[in-house]
Amino acid sequence: MNVSYRWLSDYIDLSGIPAEQLAEMMTRGGIEIDSVPSRNAGVSGVVVGYVKTREKHPDADKLSVCTIDAGTGEDLQIVCGAANIGADMKVPVAMVGAKLPGGLDIKRAKLRGVESQGMICSARELGINDKLLPKEQQEGILILPPETEIGRDILDVLALNDSILELDLTPNRSDCLSMLGVAYEVAALTGRPLKLPEPDKDLHSSVDRTSDHVRVSITATEQCSLYTARYIKGVKIAPAPQWIQNRLIAAGVRPINNIVDITNYVMLEYGQPLHAFDAAKVAGGRIDVRLAQPGEILVTLDDQERKLEPQMLVIADAEKAIALAGVMGGANSEVTPETTDIILESAKFEGGTVRRTSRQLGLRSEASSRFEKEVDPSRVRDALDRAAGLIARYAEGLVTEGIVEAEVSVQQPANVEISLSRINGMLGTELSSLEIKTIFSRLHFAVEVSGDGIWNVTVPSRRGDITRDVDLVEEVARLHGYDEIPTTLIDGQTTAGSLTKPQAIRRELRSILTGAGVHEAICYSVTSEQKTKLFTELSGDTKPIPLAMPMSEERSVLRTTLIPSLLEAAAYNLTRKNNDLALFEIGNVYHSDEEVLTRLPQEKPRVSLLLSGNRRSASWNRSSEAVDFYDAKGILEKILDHLGLTGKIVYEAAQPAGFHPGRTAAIKIHTERGNETIGYIGQLHPELQRDFDLPDTYVAEMELAPIYEYADRHIEYRTLPRYPAIERDIAVVVDRNVAGGALTEAIVASAGELLESVKVFDVYTGDRIGTEKKSVALALVYRHGERTLTDEEVTETHARVLTQLEQSFGAELRK
Repeated sequence: MNVSYRWLSDYIDLSGIPAEQLAEMMTRGGIEIDSVPSRNAGVSGVVVGYVKTREKHPDADKLSVCTIDAGTGEDLQIVCGAANIGADMKVPVAMVGAKLPGGLDIKRAKLRGVESQGMICSARELGINDKLLPKEQQEGILILPPETEIGRDILDVLALNDSILELDLTPNRSDCLSMLGVAYEVAALTGRPLKLPEPDKDLHSSVDRTSDHVRVSITATEQCSLYTARYIKGVKIAPAPQWIQNRLIAAGVRPINNIVDITNYVMLEYGQPLHAFDAAKVAGGRIDVRLAQPGEILVTLDDQERKLEPQMLVIADAEKAIALAGVMGGANSEVTPETTDIILESAKFEGGTVRRTSRQLGLRSEASSRFEKEVDPSRVRDALDRAAGLIARYAEGLVTEGIVEAEVSVQQPANVEISLSRINGMLGTELSSLEIKTIFSRLHFAVEVSGDGIWNVTVPSRRGDITRDVDLVEEVARLHGYDEIPTTLIDGQTTAGSLTKPQAIRRELRSILTGAGVHEAICYSVTSEQKTKLFTELSGDTKPIPLAMPMSEERSVLRTTLIPSLLEAAAYNLTRKNNDLALFEIGNVYHSDEEVLTRLPQEKPRVSLLLSGNRRSASWNRSSEAVDFYDAKGILEKILDHLGLTGKIVYEAAQPAGFHPGRTAAIKIHTERGNETIGYIGQLHPELQRDFDLPDTYVAEMELAPIYEYADRHIEYRTLPRYPAIERDIAVVVDRNVAGGALTEAIVASAGELLESVKVFDVYTGDRIGTEKKSVALALVYRHGERTLTDEEVTETHARVLTQLEQSFGAELRK
């Protein structure tokens, strides 16, 4: 909203408050002012001149020699190159010594041998944006109205000695989308009285009644609560007075003609959009506010054909739609130079309807921007009377008696209860009752005491943003001054902020995985129903959870597992020649046992991992190495070890759906309820790899809830060992189905405290030991923390380990 400082001073005395100071006051009061540009771009010494004669230049076809009366008592001779110059015109004349924008100084000069004593100016040369001028004024010199006083300073004529307050309004302060709204705001900030315009009440200058010419009705009662109209006869279409044009241009609105300009002027003044119809083009003098009919077409004032939808609100006559309510008028009822009688409209349209229509058609106007934010219903009739009075004065119209209207509902001013203690308690102030009542008085809010220290505040309908007591507290705060609100130290017990355990663990996971060279992926939480069926063990018995309005079939249900999302990301990368992949995602999956949801689904946090391609690329001194199952398992073990879960996790061979049947393990955690499966790790099933066009790919997915519960990130530090260790290797032949983990668990259980570590370092299968057998070689390290072990102690313990393996697994010592 651009607010003219001079125009604003019509409603409130701004003496002693420069525009820049006023902008600072408004910004501190909550209405941000972006800038305060001056309308004078550097013009001085330019006056109104009268062209007495115009003759052709003797030596130039495109130049004219003009005799100008500039009010100095002596005629001036000025050479002009504009094609639209002519005798008996009033024009801006830059005298010798004048200054123009861009640092141009006007001096005496000779043009093709003829002396020129000044310069006749165009709007652009005066620093005016000529795009905001009427079309006929956009080329050539600026032609002033015939009644303009000769010799008068052009700054006064065009109101260039003015500043513009550029308001950056928030959506809740739509009351300041009008000059009167800004005047109310400035009056509240300064404490100065308002001088509001008085709409003409006794308007009728015709013996006719409006109801003899116009009938109005509202069919769409939910979209329009009030519609009013006046009938004005015998208007003469002409340019609007210069002062109205000046104010429109200052506000960034291009003048068109007196009727349109007056409706725009009143819209800017009152914040109430108006529209004028050519009465001769309104069939039957009938106006109905209704919803558009299916397939209805309307050509709007911008000459664009609009196909209307049934939810759009239109103004219609007895035969057709003639305007898009609150957005733009129709070309079929436009006021033209031939118009003599007009129907003037003022209404209260529902903001949501106007907003939807404006967005759907991509058509935004000054009117729609105001209706979208809800106009003040109390100004509908006043704005109509104000515009009718100006049309009678400046378009010589005869206003018929009365207003025709249709009203569905009446909006009452809001009543909000508040108390002195509530205000001071929220602001931390000690304002008196008189001080707060004075603030409400400056805002023009009526206050009544309803007992027990409670005030009943009546909020005018122009301030639709105030509905609760906290809104009134905000008004008191900004008018009292935010800088005047005392600052107080925080009192009471404080608690240092920290991450919750799940938050800290997720942060640790990201740090470990990215440190291991794995890239985090952030995938859609929605997928296709087909992909939710790929990993049934990970999805459980959940039913697909469909979206109400899916973006596509591929994004139609909530995901039940993370792996399909990583597979899509992998396939996307591979098609772009990014072949070596290491991806992870930490996110939620959604499970429900209901076909039709009656309660929220379970959100289960999980971590997922994907490896594919090579763990290292080939170079001149080494060949490439493809990733395998143990790369994925090693990354998981690093995570679990860091979280203190190594002793609680076991891996068991498994064959879940979607995984390779011989290269997959279930991840189990030991709890008081026994070993519980929390995820799976393994190679992707070959068929699934072909479906996604992937090479050998290894994936893992784990539940995070058990990890949150059992993780113990306590770090226990130990001194370096002082006594030597004794290392013994053992190779045993066992059945092929015996897991290496089972052997190490048995060894740890039987060896006792002397065993420091055990690990598998070789597995051999072959005909030499039998087709159903395998040889497992393990390295055992024995150490005592407080003394040196003897060979006899280690031998005895080692023998006990071998006996345990023989008894538990039928193991034979390999010779």
